[in-house]
Amino acid sequence: MAEELPGIVVTGASGRMGQMLIETICASKGARLVGAVERAGHDWVGQDVGTAMGGAALGVTVSDDPLEEFAKAHAVIDFTSPEATVSFAELTAQARAVHVIGTTGMEDSHLEKIRLAARHAVVVRAGNMSLGVNLLVQLTKKVAAALDEDFDIEVIEAHHRHKVDAPSGTALMLGEAAAEGRGVKLSAARDSGRDGITGARKPGAIGFSAIRGGDIVGEHDVMFAAEGERIILRHMATDRAIFARGALKAALWGLGQKPGEYDMVDVLGL
Repeated sequence: MAEELPGIVVTGASGRMGQMLIETICASKGARLVGAVERAGHDWVGQDVGTAMGGAALGVTVSDDPLEEFAKAHAVIDFTSPEATVSFAELTAQARAVHVIGTTGMEDSHLEKIRLAARHAVVVRAGNMSLGVNLLVQLTKKVAAALDEDFDIEVIEAHHRHKVDAPSGTALMLGEAAAEGRGVKLSAARDSGRDGITGARKPGAIGFSAIRGGDIVGEHDVMFAAEGERIILRHMATDRAIFARGALKAALWGLGQKPGEYDMVDVLGL
């Protein structure tokens, strides 16, 4: 029966990913939507989420009280902002629900608070939830480990004009993978935001270039460039649904795990 399926709450329900997640959960045979959360004062609060999305009623009212919603959830899927995600992490830990985090733009202070929450609940956090991107991360690590510093590494990413953070969370995942492959810290090797007379590229630097425009869902290249040759690893996303499907997979996987912090490599068994 549908009532026996794991119950999922979606935060940031009105956003692009929020709506895609709701559609994905409602179409799933393995989960059910039990809650939708928006910030206080939002137009959707108090409305049926299906009606607010312009479709048929789904029997779920949009709420601005996350604690009440999380209390009835097996899992919470969260693609919002760093500040909101940190507050949701505390509440999700109280509810002992799985917290799937696709929020990007996190700083160390945010990540530390999420690590504290993961002592009490399962947290699955990834800058990108797609299978293809997570395979690309593993390939990037292997190629970086196989090549020496004669190969410069550049991560090039492109997203829609509305994206507010750069480099993207996925680009940083790829940079971290390249740094790990080389046995260095990304913080020491990172080179981004070039402008003006910057001087020659430093040996061993891992560069980032960000493109914003139109409705680009997400494109990521990792370029290894040396004298006379280049190796380019590429992933192109053409449908935001791949991220929603990955997030739902992570939520259902997390139900059987012990409290702790996980990522999509764990979920996908890579």
